[in-house]
Amino acid sequence: MSENSAGDVAAAVTDAAMGNWRRAGVAGAAIGVIAAGAAAGVAIERMTVGRGMRRKARLALDASGPYGALRGTPGRAVADDGTALYYETDEVDPETGGAAPRRRRLFGRKAPAPVTVVFSHGYCLNQDSWHFQRAALRGLIRTVHWDQRSHGRSGRGASQTGPEGMPVSIDQLGRDLKAVIDEAAPEGPLVLVGHSMGGMTLMALAAAYPELIRERVAGAAFVGTSAGRLGEVNYGLPVAGVNVVRRVLPGVLKALGSQAELVERGRRATADLFAGLIKRYSFSSRDVDPAVARFAERMIEGTPIDVVAEFYPAFAEHDKAAALDVFQEVPVLVLAGDRDLVTPSSHSEAIADLLPDGELVIVPDAGHLVMLEHPEVVTDRLADLLVRVGAVPAAANVGTYGSTAQPGG
Repeated sequence: MSENSAGDVAAAVTDAAMGNWRRAGVAGAAIGVIAAGAAAGVAIERMTVGRGMRRKARLALDASGPYGALRGTPGRAVADDGTALYYETDEVDPETGGAAPRRRRLFGRKAPAPVTVVFSHGYCLNQDSWHFQRAALRGLIRTVHWDQRSHGRSGRGASQTGPEGMPVSIDQLGRDLKAVIDEAAPEGPLVLVGHSMGGMTLMALAAAYPELIRERVAGAAFVGTSAGRLGEVNYGLPVAGVNVVRRVLPGVLKALGSQAELVERGRRATADLFAGLIKRYSFSSRDVDPAVARFAERMIEGTPIDVVAEFYPAFAEHDKAAALDVFQEVPVLVLAGDRDLVTPSSHSEAIADLLPDGELVIVPDAGHLVMLEHPEVVTDRLADLLVRVGAVPAAANVGTYGSTAQPGG
């Protein structure tokens, strides 16, 4: 295909997508403009795969894909504003379970409770985003997976839907995590793992409850996250484009959040365009398993547009570099994809600079959803951290984690 032909096709697809959004309303059209960066890739796909075939493929992947199917013992915590927070616990298998940490000076005595690894997910995702790591560690160590407020199976944020309509803050998410810990793991040592917004949640927890980190946290992992300055991220766009996005996106999202039903119809009308956009900002590898890509798409699609709008402003305000000092005495893993367009690896390097005794891992050919794209790397590094803090024995057989790569890719 010639360069001009590809451009014409991309333009035609963009025009078609914009037409769909206009039929859904002006608010939808605004998102169509922002999403147009994915149009060229979608255009090429449309030339070889018909819409009906793509729809059937998505349904087949949804029906057969095993990702996100793991379930544990359900529980609920209540946030300080009354929001119901859903979590699940996977208990230790008595025949293969781990050990208490060697770093007993943190606790002053031998902890009677098992080590608990608490996983916090990112923006527009849910607890299932840790599917591979959950599968690998299942039965070996006690784990807690929770859904952040307004995500997954947790309730809509009470403060956000109440009469005053308070905005979401990263500080609130830190208090939410404390409520989950109090309910799901009130005793014993902890290993905290957070991806993206989940990593920011860990920092907010440390800022509000430094004594919890000092007394109970045996290790921490920050995956594809940031301690601040997210307003400077360019999302892989040219300077002119990112300046426009920074200027208009907050207002556009606020407008869309007030027209949620209308926008959700528009989202469905341009599903292919959104799929291309999600893939671009989630993964870097060309050979990601289509079922994994569809799994990520489903999680992101499942986040209502008004929730997307509520959370977005919190990231520009996020600044928790000072809180990282509380983790100085804790073994830490800092991991990121080298092609992450959402929280660039330079942000992980900045975290590592503040925690010089931590382990920094930059994963080649990896995007923002590195734990789904390269699960073997993330799982192995987490297992190393657990061994390092004595949470599992060095000879432990960490379970299989599958692969997202296609044969011959």
